[in-house]
Amino acid sequence: MAPNQENLELALIWEPATDRSLSPKLAKADIRSSLQASTLDGVFATIFTTITSGVLLSNFLVELNATPLQIGMLASIPMVANLLQPLGAYWADRTTSRRWYGLWVYGISRILWLPLAIAIITFSWHPLDPQRMIIATLAVLLATHVLAAIGSASWLAWLATLVPRQLRGRYFGFRNSTFSLTSLIAIPLLGFVVSRWSGGTIQGFGVMVLLAVVAGFISLGFQACMVDINPQTPHLIDAQSLPETIVGSNGSIAVTTELESSPIADVSEPGVEMVHTSILNNKHFLLFLLYCGLWACGANLSNPFFNLYLLDNLSLDLSWVTLYNGLDAGANLLLLLFWGKLADRIGNRPILLLVGALVAIVPLLWLGTGNTSTSIWLWFPLLHLLSGGTWAAINLCINNLQLEIAPVRHQTQYFALTAAIVGASGAIGTMVGGWLIELLGANGMMKLFALSSGLRVVALLPLLWVQEPQSHSARATIQRLMQRIQHWLLGAESSDLPVKN
Repeated sequence: MAPNQENLELALIWEPATDRSLSPKLAKADIRSSLQASTLDGVFATIFTTITSGVLLSNFLVELNATPLQIGMLASIPMVANLLQPLGAYWADRTTSRRWYGLWVYGISRILWLPLAIAIITFSWHPLDPQRMIIATLAVLLATHVLAAIGSASWLAWLATLVPRQLRGRYFGFRNSTFSLTSLIAIPLLGFVVSRWSGGTIQGFGVMVLLAVVAGFISLGFQACMVDINPQTPHLIDAQSLPETIVGSNGSIAVTTELESSPIADVSEPGVEMVHTSILNNKHFLLFLLYCGLWACGANLSNPFFNLYLLDNLSLDLSWVTLYNGLDAGANLLLLLFWGKLADRIGNRPILLLVGALVAIVPLLWLGTGNTSTSIWLWFPLLHLLSGGTWAAINLCINNLQLEIAPVRHQTQYFALTAAIVGASGAIGTMVGGWLIELLGANGMMKLFALSSGLRVVALLPLLWVQEPQSHSARATIQRLMQRIQHWLLGAESSDLPVKN
């Protein structure tokens, strides 16, 4: 809806300002071009990440005969690196440019993959000790993720400045859906190329890493096109000049004027008040941290090992595994916009509770699978479709919920602390998972999946006491969810259930 006040402004405050008239405004054209650039940046960054992590990197280490513990380290290193996010937030908030801070940090982190790519190609011609290559790969992974962690909180704070609060579900849903589309195309295609590479899969992966470096720097080029933000200065978005929709008729990305008295503009509203007490006195944020920590630990007890189970235990071809990962990305793509719009209407917490309960039982569904035609053609595709669709909701709503409950001032510190807790907990889960697989032997993988499911259920309990401004009850959420599904599938009319304003 159109703003009711003549000079309505949406403020996102990093430091208290005594005179708003002195705060620089972000114009409509700057917002539109920045969000377009952010989405394109993410598309090429997704290509970079697809190659330098996930199933392609896991398969490379499996080809080098890496142990389950080393595979666990592969997944835990990015999480351990997140412990440095508070330090990165501290440094970033003392700079005068979000853009240049990000370009330096991410530029260095991506260029480090270039010498590793050359080393992998050389190794494919003159094989030496595989353990040295495994250690070199893990070392580069550690260095790049340490640098990426130092820039992560600043990047999220940069986006939080540019995206109005009431549109976060829709914008991030649209943005993330483009990344899922990229993954949907890239994962099977890259997997097919690597598995069929004439010089072998190891050499093929090395060539793909070269491609990843190129894609990574293209993404930074788009990032450089985003409007810069000075962390030392409050910024105001001129809401009267904002366009009306998040995606225009020509497909362009824009911000909507669906803003009245946004909680971001009014720092006295619940959930976004200024920070006057320490984090230890912020009960809801502490409960959110507890949920995030338990959830990350439970999820990473099993998530990093699904691909290992398929590649190593069942000895499936890489092309099959990348196809399954493509189905995961496809389901993620199809449902991201749905979850984003639903989150804007009913809140993020109810979705996390309801969908989280479903995600919690997914590891149990892997029990009894094997190298059979039923599992390969039916069960594994269904599991990846279910996983992609539900994790789309979880990842989107966790990100949006922390934006809702973290006080606006010093957001970077809150984001960094959340990432550090998630990283440490996820790393513990991954390392414990790898250790248990080696300890328990043949049946270790299935026991690990069952343990992961139980811990995910426990993780949902703290979320019951987290309060999100203007979210709906579980009953209203179920009603709205069923109506949205009915409308989506059958074209039926939705009821007049109150929506989130």
